[in-house]
Amino acid sequence: MNSVLKLARPDILTLQPYSHAAWLPELERLHANEMPWRAGGDDSEAGLNRYPEPQPPELIERLAQMYGVDADQVLAGRGSDEAIDVLVRAFCRAGQDSVIICPPTFGMYKVAAKIQGAGVVEVPLLKAKGFALDEAGILAAWHPAIKIVFLCSPNNPTGNLLDAAAIERLCVTLRDKALIVVDEAYIEFASAPGFAPLLEKHSNLAVLRTLSKAYALAGARCGVLLAHPEIISLLQRIIPPYALPSLTVEAVLRLTGPTARTEAADHIRVLLAERQGLVAGLERSTLIRRVWPSDANYLLVECTDADQVIAAVKSVKLIVRDQRAQPTLPGCLRISVGTPEQNQRLLAAIAAAGARQ
Repeated sequence: MNSVLKLARPDILTLQPYSHAAWLPELERLHANEMPWRAGGDDSEAGLNRYPEPQPPELIERLAQMYGVDADQVLAGRGSDEAIDVLVRAFCRAGQDSVIICPPTFGMYKVAAKIQGAGVVEVPLLKAKGFALDEAGILAAWHPAIKIVFLCSPNNPTGNLLDAAAIERLCVTLRDKALIVVDEAYIEFASAPGFAPLLEKHSNLAVLRTLSKAYALAGARCGVLLAHPEIISLLQRIIPPYALPSLTVEAVLRLTGPTARTEAADHIRVLLAERQGLVAGLERSTLIRRVWPSDANYLLVECTDADQVIAAVKSVKLIVRDQRAQPTLPGCLRISVGTPEQNQRLLAAIAAAGARQ
């Protein structure tokens, strides 16, 4: 047994999972209390009157091929959010166990822990070092009730890659002590290979990926957890049996084929060029104090007057994300890289607002 499973909740390890209706496509279905007719206008391939297949093999094989892992290392769910949720529910006992997060970072790690009743230990990123990972701080904060360390790389909202060597050292030092979860929602926009190739080396490593960003499938809601097969098997006990809608499965299979992947790569190249131009344009504005380096499809921008910037972009029918509520991000906004036309409209609005000062 993978030793990291000793960290999981004992009641989950012994849980008898829900027994869903058997999936035997060669037989006509009279065993799942479904409506035998399709709804009028239902042109889906599978038929929306039928429950979707749990963890559809064709989908899992496609995802495994895309991320370079074995099929038994893949769990698909409704966005990365569901993977975060099932990880916390599987490893953290309410009122007893905790997770480590490294703010400023993606808010769902903390939300999922709080919903579960788990504690949250914060080890902030080192702003003075470009929001670097505080490896020593994480090790100092660890105690036996810490079951998961959530790391986001590239980090949301700061945009920077975390040090890969430091993450690997955490996997080694915290082997048998904590699960290291690396969220790579934005890795396709970075010049880094990601951590999926290291799953064989580190049994306590888990990697989150998503089709929402690089593959333009945010509305399809398909996220992926990559981990040791025994971790995947454990989480399959608690993920809802029909987690992925049939239309999501069909859309993902249709829109992640070779042609779609080529198109995604082309869009990424354009976006990265636009990111560079957006940085240059923002840095010329008197309303912008600093643009932080980014390995993602967004920029963290420190403003001299954030309210004025927000008003300027709203005046041209655009919206950006206010980050000022985060303790280490005073005056900061997060700006997604848009189309060339959107980016020019944003820069023109900010330039005009700055000229009026």
